[in-house]
Amino acid sequence: MREGSLEAPTRNVIDWTNPEYIDTEKIDVEMRRQFDICHGCRRCFNLCDSFPRLFDLIDSAEDDELEGVKSGDFKQVVDACTLCDMCFLTKCPYVPPHEFNIDFPHLMLRYRAAEQVKQGTPFFDKQLTETDRNGKLGGLASGLTNWATKRGNTLTRRAMEKIAGVHRDAELPKFHGKTFAAMSKQSPPGINPEAPAYGRKAIIFATCFANYNNPGIGEAALSVIAKNGIDVEVSYPGCCGMPQLEQGDLARVAEQAKKVAAELRPYIDQNRSIITLVPSCALMMKFEWPLIVTDDDNVKALAKATYDITEYIVDIANREGMAKGLSPLPGGVALHLACHARAQNMGPKAAEMLRLIPEVDITIVERCSSHGGTWGIKKKNFEFATKFARQTVRKAANAKKLYLASECPLAGKHLAQGFENLADPEQKTVQSLHPIQILAKSYGFE
Repeated sequence: MREGSLEAPTRNVIDWTNPEYIDTEKIDVEMRRQFDICHGCRRCFNLCDSFPRLFDLIDSAEDDELEGVKSGDFKQVVDACTLCDMCFLTKCPYVPPHEFNIDFPHLMLRYRAAEQVKQGTPFFDKQLTETDRNGKLGGLASGLTNWATKRGNTLTRRAMEKIAGVHRDAELPKFHGKTFAAMSKQSPPGINPEAPAYGRKAIIFATCFANYNNPGIGEAALSVIAKNGIDVEVSYPGCCGMPQLEQGDLARVAEQAKKVAAELRPYIDQNRSIITLVPSCALMMKFEWPLIVTDDDNVKALAKATYDITEYIVDIANREGMAKGLSPLPGGVALHLACHARAQNMGPKAAEMLRLIPEVDITIVERCSSHGGTWGIKKKNFEFATKFARQTVRKAANAKKLYLASECPLAGKHLAQGFENLADPEQKTVQSLHPIQILAKSYGFE
């Protein structure tokens, strides 16, 4: 592979069951090897805060070299990484199969995995990762839960900040009393037999966010897919494990991968595609799981059968053609391309999908939202996350479109909150939608 070539990068298996993977000394040696190459390149300086922290450590060392940096100071570099994969996918000229073999995100993951094995996940960080449990409990008393987590509730949010480290001003997802999976079974949409793609079969993997927090995303996807003649059902065996991956809990990720893949395998054997509604979940199922669980046929089959929702719709358009009924949507769309969608190396599928709408006016916003799952809502990160997202927010606001859309619902929520800090009073309040909700509007479903 040539330096800076256009070939797709490859990733090495995550050898997490090997004792050497969590060996502190070996990790330090590998960090210094990769960090020294990063120091000589510095191409990633503006992607996130990890690289500025690393370069500041080196520049403030007595010898102005990595050798003068204490290993204990590397933790602040690791803590700033959101595992967005943008350095690996879009910037680094030295990723495998290049002989330098640089994979910064997976190096950060290795450090966290060693921390997790030796120290465990901090208690409140662990509670934030339990999305299925939290979703079920939050849904039991959604009114009370949403009141307690509402931004501006000084009684509860200050307590959450002090006890759990969740910043009082961070906008948090709402909970719904009825899950998307349950709603889909109560009123399934009719399949359109006149659609060009009639005969296809698929399963929508609900994802924890659409299932518990925003069923509207799932309903929009279900309506659009059924409109296009697809025999579709909804399944949700459990979370993809991205929250645990962020904490370095690879054993838990592997356990979840095997469980979910086993439950979805019968659908794959029925020749059904698996469609995810959130790009982080697609990234896990297509790319991360096979690197963590290398010997499971179900995981391998699932990786091949999985599509991101925007990817699947574009595939319909390219192969069979879309069902009739798409109408223009006046006002235009400012579309944020989520990092975990870009990391799937499939191209800007959300933009391709929205361009199926007649006369659509799209402005692409291709910058980080700086949310990073639970990373951006924490007290220690929220102010930086808000500051780092300002240019992204400004670009979206300057487009002056009616709709703000992001493939990542959490990123969209974070950007929508950023609009409140703008000087233009007309841009104070904005709602972020998933691109599939925009397409559903064009079909007249919303």
